[in-house]
Amino acid sequence: MDLLELHARECVRDTVARYTHAGDSGKLTELAECFTPDGTLEVKGRSRATGRGAIVEMLGGGNTPDDPPQVASGAKFFQRHFVANLVFDSITPDHISTRAYFVVFGPDGADHWGRYRDTFVPDGDRWLLAHRFVAVDTTAPDSFLAARWSQ
Repeated sequence: MDLLELHARECVRDTVARYTHAGDSGKLTELAECFTPDGTLEVKGRSRATGRGAIVEMLGGGNTPDDPPQVASGAKFFQRHFVANLVFDSITPDHISTRAYFVVFGPDGADHWGRYRDTFVPDGDRWLLAHRFVAVDTTAPDSFLAARWSQ
């Protein structure tokens, strides 16, 4: 592994972390900036958005940081994504493919979990998402995500 590959790997890890922190903070514009301008976010069997504006709209769901969703237990709503076991399947100078597991926690514990399959491309000194495929494996019984999807 050479220095350029190490740098590319770290750039990918940085993009994954920025995506996660932005999403958990409700900063959807910052999350969308982790994608190329024509990048795609696809949720298996649910929805697909291409372009940063469409990604923000798809994830908006009518709630903002100032108007969080209601939580059955009465606790303040929050979510925290944890991404694990990031595997680099393919690395070339113009394309990186990865896969990873994720779990999302909220006020009532684990909410949902699944897998990411990502394609990154270089953009200046960063590597951005050209495509993120999200497969949700399951949701908890009182999952915020399941309630949102049932609307």
